[in-house]
Amino acid sequence: METKPLDVMAILKLYELRGEARMREARAWFFSEFAPRSGKDIVRLMLSGERQSASYRMVASHWEVAASFVNNGGIDERLFLEGNTEHVVVYAKLQPFLAEARELMGEPDYLANLERLVLKIPNVEKKLENRRLLLERWSQAHAAAGERS
Repeated sequence: METKPLDVMAILKLYELRGEARMREARAWFFSEFAPRSGKDIVRLMLSGERQSASYRMVASHWEVAASFVNNGGIDERLFLEGNTEHVVVYAKLQPFLAEARELMGEPDYLANLERLVLKIPNVEKKLENRRLLLERWSQAHAAAGERS
């Protein structure tokens, strides 16, 4: 495979952005506390203006933008998919509620780039199932830590 320095730099920049303090906080909340039960929960959160709304939008839009770059040839797909899995976790959490959220928002293409990229992954259904189990464990660990506090 030909080395693509600009692709590498773009991936590193995306990774760097994930490490910024506010984004780390948003990601921690998204993965361990955010527990939607429906598309309505997602839309209600987005409209709330609460800090969690900003956290949700930061995480979801980060991966939607990254997926857009990949889907449109701005970043090499194979290089991206071999070096990233967090977008799969984000999609695994949101997938069960996306159709309803899209309908409620009147935006049938909401997170379509993320969806399109994730669904290209071989054995994606098994990976999504595994990521949902991981999310459940993180949520349980967070809840248990809160009980000890």
